[in-house]
Amino acid sequence: MVKLLSEFTVGESGKVKKVNGEGLIRRRLFDMGVTPGAELTMRKKAPLGDPVEITLRGYELTLRKSEAACVEVEL
Repeated sequence: MVKLLSEFTVGESGKVKKVNGEGLIRRRLFDMGVTPGAELTMRKKAPLGDPVEITLRGYELTLRKSEAACVEVEL
């Protein structure tokens, strides 16, 4: 099952399948380690859903909801 990272609930885990988006957003996600095959876990979500905090490659990363919507994750 494939789901967008922005649709995850706290505690859910998966493996990055694909990073969508154009230009700077896509490049920024790759530079932060959000690459296909990387495993991640949703740690925290703000009350209104923006931003979200994930654990990826042994560190915590905070993303905007619009950035998280560019990441397809396989459960």
